[in-house]
Amino acid sequence: FANASPGFTEKLKSWLSWSWTYVCFLWFGMVLIMIYVLWSPLKLQETLTSVFLNTLTPKFYVALTGTSSLISGLILIFEWWYFRKYGTSFIEQVSVSHLRPLLGGVESSSTTGLFSSVNGDAEPRPSVSECKVWRNPLNLFRGAEYNRYTWVTGKEPLTYYDMNLSAQDHQTFFTGDTQQLRPEDAVMQKAWRERNPQARIRAAYQAIEINHHKYKYFLVHYKKQLGLLFINTLISCVYLCRCAAAYVLLAEEEATTITEAERLFKKALSIGKDGHSSTKKAHEIFSLCNTAGKDINLLVYIKRRLAMCARKLGRIKEAVKMMRDLMKEFPLLGMLNIHENLLEALLELQAYADVQAVLAKYDDISLPKSATICYTSALLKARAVSDKFSPEAASRRGLSTAEMNAVEAIHRAVEFNPHVPKYLLEMKSLILPPEHILKRGDSEAVAYAFFHLQHWKRAEGALNLLHCTWEGTFRIIPYPLEKGHLFYPYPGCTETADRELLPSFHEVSVYPKKELPFFILFTAGLCSFTAMLAMLTHQFPELMGVFAKAFFSTLFAPLGFFADKMESFMPSSFWHQLTRI
Repeated sequence: FANASPGFTEKLKSWLSWSWTYVCFLWFGMVLIMIYVLWSPLKLQETLTSVFLNTLTPKFYVALTGTSSLISGLILIFEWWYFRKYGTSFIEQVSVSHLRPLLGGVESSSTTGLFSSVNGDAEPRPSVSECKVWRNPLNLFRGAEYNRYTWVTGKEPLTYYDMNLSAQDHQTFFTGDTQQLRPEDAVMQKAWRERNPQARIRAAYQAIEINHHKYKYFLVHYKKQLGLLFINTLISCVYLCRCAAAYVLLAEEEATTITEAERLFKKALSIGKDGHSSTKKAHEIFSLCNTAGKDINLLVYIKRRLAMCARKLGRIKEAVKMMRDLMKEFPLLGMLNIHENLLEALLELQAYADVQAVLAKYDDISLPKSATICYTSALLKARAVSDKFSPEAASRRGLSTAEMNAVEAIHRAVEFNPHVPKYLLEMKSLILPPEHILKRGDSEAVAYAFFHLQHWKRAEGALNLLHCTWEGTFRIIPYPLEKGHLFYPYPGCTETADRELLPSFHEVSVYPKKELPFFILFTAGLCSFTAMLAMLTHQFPELMGVFAKAFFSTLFAPLGFFADKMESFMPSSFWHQLTRI
């Protein structure tokens, strides 16, 4: 019976949806028949004419049209605000969500469908849940950079959704997965989840203090029983592994300068190295220490942030060496996209040959792409021809092979992320990049342009070549949501995710450009039309009265024609008997 009930409900719902349309038509037909039958006996035509055209004064019509204009104007304002905030029409959304299923339509909530891929094969379009959010490889420091922006402008550069994703990342990378958490583990997990920065900092200090007391406890009570060498290993594993995560939090949150953050990261690195080496010596006591994988994640994170500190402090060669060593030591951690940090540092050194070598390794068809990969490749090819490029000369003689390669590289980059050129060409203002980005979205474009705009400006003529050629990409892919050229169709979920990642004061770039919904245009026309009628009725009441009579006469002319035809087909006695009922 439990299995049969849902089937019966679905059948009943489908039957109601099927019959709804016919019931509406039947009701509409009955209303027309009743109006026709009662038209002559009740003298509806004379009644309408005497009431609406002769009895009511022009002031009533002014008030009527003015009120209609006001109401439609309020609806227009709300619709425009809703469209700017959420990218869709409120009336349309309500109609599709609630009315369309009742009328038997198919709900459009499914975001999967068959679209042509690069090779022309049918490919499922990615749904909203498949728009994966990635950690920004070049994310800034909260205490030293994001908080300083807040102090100066009073605006919050990070959204709660973005910070919550960072908290989840830190819990996953840095905290243990043992069944019984130690007190300091619980404190650090709570610290990552805290929304208040000061509460996170206090929790980090609390974790350091708990570890310090545990260190003294082990040293006093177990030194004689277990032996000096073993207890040192145990203490290093238990105490040092935990403190590193606390110092990482302090470096990210409390440090107000890059120099101070670097000092705390170096302290965390010395602790992390000791803890990592001690963990290797103490496989028997993993139940008392974090897993080796967590220690490696913590160590890689600290080294990467130290390399970023060196880059920000001007020690670029040192930063490049640290990034190369990190990639050699942990080659399987390619998902962290350390190569994007390396590319940016090499571009700052103007080591274009090394940049090309890195691109040759990571700009592979089997590897996931990013705006950094695509636009850096375009920059290198544009740099080779941009200093001598002239649109007038190219239109006369045509493009050379090198110029054609540069233009194709720009088209490839623009197809992958069409939001970037407006930031590089300074057609849109930049903001601080978020801690997470959506590939091919506006958040990725902000993050790329924030760090790489200076490299494009340094290459003479590169921005001019980009300005002359980037819009040509849209002629190649006229329907980007349905079919791509070199990549899969552009995902339609980027706008929703970017609105969650980027602050509210930033105007999110939308691609492809959405047309105004029908209901906004309709309410705008209705508001303007009723306002014009109110003004004309107020200024010219007699003339508008004549116009209203002519309008209603024309409006009811088809109905009168239909009534005459019906009387010619039906005997008069039939209608006479109906009127006597």
